[in-house]
Amino acid sequence: MAQILTGSQFEVLAELLSPAGMAPSRPDAAAVQALEGLGYLSGGAVTPAGLAAMEPYRVKRAVFLAAGFGSRLAPITFNTPKPLVRVRGERIIDGLLDACLAAGIEEIYLVRGYLAEQFDQLLYQYPMIRFLENPVYNETNNISSALCARHLLCNAYVLEADLVLSAPGLIRPYQYRSNFLAIPKTRTDDWCFEVRGGIITEEKIGGENCWQMVGISYWTGADGKKLAQDLKSVYEQPGGRECYWEQVPLVFRRQRYQVSVRACREEDVTEIDTFRELKAFDKSYDIG
Repeated sequence: MAQILTGSQFEVLAELLSPAGMAPSRPDAAAVQALEGLGYLSGGAVTPAGLAAMEPYRVKRAVFLAAGFGSRLAPITFNTPKPLVRVRGERIIDGLLDACLAAGIEEIYLVRGYLAEQFDQLLYQYPMIRFLENPVYNETNNISSALCARHLLCNAYVLEADLVLSAPGLIRPYQYRSNFLAIPKTRTDDWCFEVRGGIITEEKIGGENCWQMVGISYWTGADGKKLAQDLKSVYEQPGGRECYWEQVPLVFRRQRYQVSVRACREEDVTEIDTFRELKAFDKSYDIG
């Protein structure tokens, strides 16, 4: 039976096993030595025993939340769901899907609602996608979309489907613990986290010396099981339908989770919220 890895040991193996695009780092010498002693590394390469040791940390699936209207990107979204809007010649969601496939994640679910039938076009390029229907997307916040997928959140990425991903290596085939991607900021007016010892202690709007939230997270098997229960519980409470899904583990049931922050850079992921931001990002939309 494979030994439980320390965080440092995991990081060494995860970087060696990640697809091209991961930023290189200087490996922890003590972790490398320990891995060699365990027979998990040999000559700088991961051994079959090392692969077996990493298997409990393999990401099994990706869940995309794509049911919303995207009102702030109007008028483009009057006829096209936001994830299918083309930016620099490519649909927004394509970069995220390609990154998942590059990481070996082929079990992919997409929760849809607004103009749902338009997402069928993705099947020509991504026939592995399985759709989940959210019939109340226009009556609730995105917690209803997470609720549709609540039994699929173990060992899973949860991704907002409207992010332009410039660093596909962020979608790694292995994850050690539940985490949210975030950008360190001296100041932000956006959704952000307070973090202590690498663990998210508070989610809020706006702050200083904080971490700006990026809509990509990962959930372990244990936390995914808890989410299946807690999403339903919060949703059924008064006012629960108006909640954002991530508030369940980060606010309303925070004592049941230890969610870490995973750093990325501002240029790695871009959320295009408004038509003005779209024109700034893709000059083909700036027609006067």
